[in-house]
Amino acid sequence: MRATVKDVAQHAGVSPKTVSNVINGGIFVRPETRARVEKALEELAYVPNLSARALRNGRSGVIALALPDLATAYSAELAHHFVEVAHEQGWAVQIEETGTQTTREWNLLSRARAHLVDGLVLNPVDLAESAIADSGPLPPVVLIGEVEQDRVDQVWVDSVAAARDMTAHLLSLGHRRIAVVGAPAEVSRATARLRLEGYRLALREAGIAPDPTLEVRWDGWTADGGAEAVRGYLATHDLPDAFFCFTDSMALGTLGALWSMGYTVPNDTVVAGFDDIADGRHSIPPLTTVSFDKRSFAETALTMLVERMNSSEAPVRRATIDHTILVRASTGARTLPAR
Repeated sequence: MRATVKDVAQHAGVSPKTVSNVINGGIFVRPETRARVEKALEELAYVPNLSARALRNGRSGVIALALPDLATAYSAELAHHFVEVAHEQGWAVQIEETGTQTTREWNLLSRARAHLVDGLVLNPVDLAESAIADSGPLPPVVLIGEVEQDRVDQVWVDSVAAARDMTAHLLSLGHRRIAVVGAPAEVSRATARLRLEGYRLALREAGIAPDPTLEVRWDGWTADGGAEAVRGYLATHDLPDAFFCFTDSMALGTLGALWSMGYTVPNDTVVAGFDDIADGRHSIPPLTTVSFDKRSFAETALTMLVERMNSSEAPVRRATIDHTILVRASTGARTLPAR
């Protein structure tokens, strides 16, 4: 027979309440007691009875995380932090890929309304294409990313400010012809619009009129997409002073494309990205990027989601995660003081 909480408590020499606190998280348990309970859980091969839990508290113990493209390194790193933080808090995570398919978001909302999941973390590409834009009363939902809305709680990095800071950094190095890779093309991507806005703002503040011929419009925010975009651009345009790519993946593709065409970075041109993925730290040369704390991002989003589960009438909130410009060799510059 499957071990129960009472069995684990007896095996560990603690109360059933202490075992529940260890399993569910959120309440402090002394480290030595926690270790004893965890050892008992392992020795008895304890498996939580999720059905019984749902009957007791009306919750499944599962939340859903939906990201546009699970194939990207950024999504993998972000999902890792969400899963780790959720498990520490006693939640299981269902991970989905939505792309630009509104029906997938609708299905997730339906699962939440049916209490198959307790809450959702969604990362829509654009509000007009998102199921939350016109879907009636919503279950507990937190949005992540740059979609501008006021219906549900949200966690984001201020892409306008971050892109402005990165562009200002490149300008401070003396670069004037700065190309951006990933400006919006056919897909109405909120993140692309905001990062383009920040880029243009920094140029204007430096007395430079934005040049549309330096805005490389591309929707494939992957390494392959970045490489293809830059090869196509350089087939008809002169090499710019700098490339500011709207994701690190595109920046890695840009580095590869430049290398294959005989250009060296940072001697012939410089490259910067956005997101601070691990691959960028080990590229040749290491990639200058916009960095932010992904674990803090996940912790903030999950805290807001649990609070929303407990208080559906609370005011809608938006949390901004701080960013920094992390200078590495791809821009050939010394580290600047923190802004």
